[in-house]
Parts: sequence; C-alpha cells; structure tokens
Amino acid sequence: MTFNAAINAYLITDPSYYGDTPESVAEATEEMLGIHRPEFACFRDKQTPRYAELAAAFVAAAKEAGCCTVLLHSDPALAKALGADGVHLTSRQLGEIAVAKAMGLYVVASCHSLEEIRTAAREGADAVTYSPVFASPGKGIPKGLEDLKETVGKIGLNIFALGGITTPEQVGQVAATGVYGFASIRYFV
Repeated sequence: MTFNAAINAYLITDPSYYGDTPESVAEATEEMLGIHRPEFACFRDKQTPRYAELAAAFVAAAKEAGCCTVLLHSDPALAKALGADGVHLTSRQLGEIAVAKAMGLYVVASCHSLEEIRTAAREGADAVTYSPVFASPGKGIPKGLEDLKETVGKIGLNIFALGGITTPEQVGQVAATGVYGFASIRYFV
C-alpha cells in the first residue's frame, strides 16, 4: 500500500490483531510490515503479562523487515535492552522523556492537548501523537481536521495524527493539514 509521499506512516500494534504468542506476533509483524512498509512501528499491548517476550519477537521481526523505526510502548529500559530504536510514552509519562533521550532512544509521546504537546517539546521528544482526530472506539470526542491543522501551525515538533484513521481518504485529509505523519492500528490490518 502506498502513502502520500508527504506524510509518514506509523503502525501501532494491537493484540486482537497480532495474537498473544511470540510466534503470532512475529508472523503478524512480518505480514503487516511487508504489506504496508511504514516508516515507524510500535509494539503496544497493555494487558499481557508476557510483554517483554512478545516485544522481543516484535523487535526481531521488525528489524528483519528493515523498513522502519522500531518502537516499544511505555518502557524505555526494555526498548534499550531489546535494541529497539525508541519508545512511545503515554501522556502520563511526559516526565520520562529526558530519561529515554539520555538512553539514546527516539521518543514519541502521546498527547491530547496543545499544553501536553508543548510539555513534550520542552522535555525533548522527537515527535508526538495527537489524538483523537477522528472518532475512535473509547477515545473521546474527536478533535477534527481544523483543530489538527491549527495545532500543527503552532508547534515546531513532528506530530502524528492518531485516532480513527482507517482509510486512504482520511490519510489524504490528514496530510493536507501539514502534519508530519499519521498513526493507526486499524489502517494497517
């Protein structure tokens, strides 16, 4: 699948699509990265007690695919230990950005307001996700494209639009705002 050349694609995993064994995670990762070739990919599973084991399978498969910056969700120490390129921190972890940067990691931070984005920028994040742009299950009221465009215009930081982006048409709409990229789970499955 091809993307608008002016926008970066960021794949985020979800256990409902990637399974809960190292084998299923590796197989799904290889398949999705082979089809989509995003510039960024993050292993995210907030429920498994086997996160480290599954993350190791994801990092190995993503590195083998050779297509993207490989991130782990919310655990800078594990990201460093497994050889991931970076970490995606939650909005409650903005105070950990400097620690992750000191480890040499690329840092993406989840943000839901202009204030959070400014905090992430001050702390040294390389990029942020801003969400939800479109309606997304359980994620609150969508911010919309106009809000996204205004936010992009106020901040000199790489912003990934996130939330409800499931179609090429939505990717095109998001790209028209001048955003750095888009992040999604469902777009890539």
